[in-house]
Amino acid sequence: MNPARDWDAATYDRIADPMARWGEAVLERLSLGGNEVVLDAGCGSGRVTEQLAECLPEGRVIALDGSPAMIGQARARLERFGPRIEYLVADLREPLPIHEPVDAILSTATFHWLPDQAALFRNLAEVLCPGGRLVAQCGGVGNIASIQAVLATLGDGWTGPWTFATPAETEARLKVAGFTEIEAWLQSQPTPLEPGTATETYLRTVILGDHLVRLSEGERRPFVQAVAARLPQPAIDYVRLNITARRAR
Repeated sequence: MNPARDWDAATYDRIADPMARWGEAVLERLSLGGNEVVLDAGCGSGRVTEQLAECLPEGRVIALDGSPAMIGQARARLERFGPRIEYLVADLREPLPIHEPVDAILSTATFHWLPDQAALFRNLAEVLCPGGRLVAQCGGVGNIASIQAVLATLGDGWTGPWTFATPAETEARLKVAGFTEIEAWLQSQPTPLEPGTATETYLRTVILGDHLVRLSEGERRPFVQAVAARLPQPAIDYVRLNITARRAR
């Protein structure tokens, strides 16, 4: 299995307002007493993790991400929480090196990057205590459809690494993995961007990273510019898949 590519974490942290906004809404669905241990599965640069930690004055967060650069950025952001944050570079596609079950799992804007979502949910179930809750949001079916339509017309036509699942597919996978009380639903979140450089920076940093590593250095900027130029408007047609479930007792 190829390792996950690393990210431009500093730029991501600066421009990831949509993900932080969605994370706040997802966190509101996770009822916490304040003393739990919660896994942030795909913590990124730590913007949502920060909100989570503030809800756990007597608890702890395991901030997990596959990107060392993201974990480094999260460490800097979350330094004030001291030992209440544990940082873990790990691959959600593999069994997780977490030895004591966590009370809950939160995830935002991560699951669609993982092609084998059945394995993902098994790996999460294995580290979640019986009765513990999973609350997440990721890209769902129809997400960034306009971008994928453009990508199909460029280069070799590869439309991306993502798995944008339906609610029914997700519910079935969660059930097999040992979850109950499952709910999954789609939510349209169209997100306008400033035209020009701002759109290109967003595309390069948040969406097109896996495409760019397949190109030579000299091909990358023209590729991003071509995608931006061919979009119907400077906006991302996000469709979010919301997930809540409970680990079977």
